[in-house]
Amino acid sequence: MHTVVERRLPRWQELQELVRPRRPSGNATERRLARAATIGDLREIARRRVPRAVFDYTDGAAGAEISLRRSREVFERVEFRPRVLRNVSVVDPSTTLLGTRSALPLVLAPTGFTRLMHTEGESAVGRVAERVGVPYALSTMGTTSLEALADAAPGGRRWFQLYLWRDREASAALVERARAAGYEALVLTVDTPVAGPRLRDVRNGFTIPPALSARTVVNAALHPRWWVDLLTTPPLEFASLRSWGGTVAELVDRVFEPAAVLADVRALRASWPGALIVKGILDADDARAVVDAGADAVVVSNHGGRQLDRSPTPLEQLPVIVDAVGDRAEVYLDGGILDGADVVAAVASGARACLIGRAYLYGLMAGGERGVQRAADILARDIARTMQLLGVTSIAELTPERVRLRS
Repeated sequence: MHTVVERRLPRWQELQELVRPRRPSGNATERRLARAATIGDLREIARRRVPRAVFDYTDGAAGAEISLRRSREVFERVEFRPRVLRNVSVVDPSTTLLGTRSALPLVLAPTGFTRLMHTEGESAVGRVAERVGVPYALSTMGTTSLEALADAAPGGRRWFQLYLWRDREASAALVERARAAGYEALVLTVDTPVAGPRLRDVRNGFTIPPALSARTVVNAALHPRWWVDLLTTPPLEFASLRSWGGTVAELVDRVFEPAAVLADVRALRASWPGALIVKGILDADDARAVVDAGADAVVVSNHGGRQLDRSPTPLEQLPVIVDAVGDRAEVYLDGGILDGADVVAAVASGARACLIGRAYLYGLMAGGERGVQRAADILARDIARTMQLLGVTSIAELTPERVRLRS
């Protein structure tokens, strides 16, 4: 039987309820960032905003980028186990890192050459971390000095990421500067005895600072604002060593110490009065060794897939390392984290917190400090909502029973 639908003309007041035009922001950056609902959206905006070599340096990894893909794939295998009929009207995503409250189980990770992505650089990242209430680790290879970051974010929790250099006196001088500038922790990165094969950088002819070759001049025409920003602000150079005109791999191989051993961790522990975190651990025996040597925390990390390709995937290694040292040291995780649900999964799997790098760099490339803030807001929102949907109200309730990996 055919049903006849009665038709009528809508009343004006009915139309008024449907027509709700949004008043556009007067700021182009804010309009651009408002369209980003995920870190993936920020990544696509970033891709269009910066030269290809800059985007690829951030986005890429080592070798065939197998480790990078596997890190994402293992998060895609995560299966949450929610409970229902819990009062989740209010959730508290805060935790304690090194004895001090952190508003989220997040640390903004150390990244090199950050002013390359946007001239606001590390200072912008530090200010966002201070506002959000999470630590930020400044890289040895940063383009903002230890002292300048302390001035930019005086109330923030500042950590300093250290690579051991062949020039041990220079390394020791950096440690002393970090102490004098009030840095809370050292993050000793131990997975970089030599540079990983960053093939995107090789193919793009990427150098620090960027060289004006025929290829980059053509690319400059597509990204004039980025180049104007670069050329009309203070020169892009490392804050912790003399300027460099070669590739990243050449710099790492010349400056970093391939002969670093466990005794160097002990020596650093003896000379540094603050917390000591060792980053780049993928093996339970290595975790035990560095904790025995005095580390207060370890970061289960494959350097974002940027060092040894085909290395173990951090999330899969996390439980055995937590079992090995979790009663004596805090265990953090990084690698492949692109949304708040990833953070929740890692914490439920045993991590105290997660370090994120690419996620906020996409925001930085997309819109400077506002973009970093947008990335932080997206992650904070995702963490809280995932907790609510899981039926938990605090980080303490994120236990291994809440998550599993599908085979």
